[in-house]
Amino acid sequence: MFDLTFTIETGNGTTPLTIAIDQAVIAGWTGRDPVARDKHIAELEAIGIARPATTPIYYRCSARRLTQEDSIEVCGGNSSGEVEFVLIGWEGRTFVGLGSDHTDRKVEGYSVTVSKQMCDKPMASTLWELEEVIGHWDRLILRSHAWIGGQRELYQDGTLDAMLPVSELLARGFAGGKLPDGCAMFGGTFAAKGGIRPASRFEFELEDPVLKRTIRHAYDVVELPVMG
Repeated sequence: MFDLTFTIETGNGTTPLTIAIDQAVIAGWTGRDPVARDKHIAELEAIGIARPATTPIYYRCSARRLTQEDSIEVCGGNSSGEVEFVLIGWEGRTFVGLGSDHTDRKVEGYSVTVSKQMCDKPMASTLWELEEVIGHWDRLILRSHAWIGGQRELYQDGTLDAMLPVSELLARGFAGGKLPDGCAMFGGTFAAKGGIRPASRFEFELEDPVLKRTIRHAYDVVELPVMG
């Protein structure tokens, strides 16, 4: 267990909140369209990535992998980020945040579970109350840009109506359909435009077009040499 301090942004202003995080869950295969999901599973199987045991699936990684820093270190050049919404449970409340499920793609080829543990998971320091956005949840926008070869490129972009509803995600993954206190769950992502590829910097955001506000974060990716 360790503490992360966030800024809670509501219609009444902002307040700091320190949350003791003791679980990190990475939800995968959270898309609503089963035809598109099964097609993508087949594509991945063709390149050697195993079919998930269930859809959706809930991978665990160390809570200590969560970070609010603006840079991370990775081994070699085979990793990449993924923008995701994050749900955090605390004292009976549920908050909405923003994170990047940065993943080692080479390791993913032999074990998705192990790949989730290989890289830090950057998070923004701002959270919203779920109850303030759940009424227009499907209109929220996830977007990311990647710096590749010195150029900033749109990497991902989509609205949350393409993903399973919050109630269904929680019902399938947690007892009683409720996120435990201290649990941070990454909620899934969209396909990368132009394909998955590494970047030197990753910028990502969650936009609420109804309440006219946006959560943003960015981080640099520092590659460590692979010596053998």
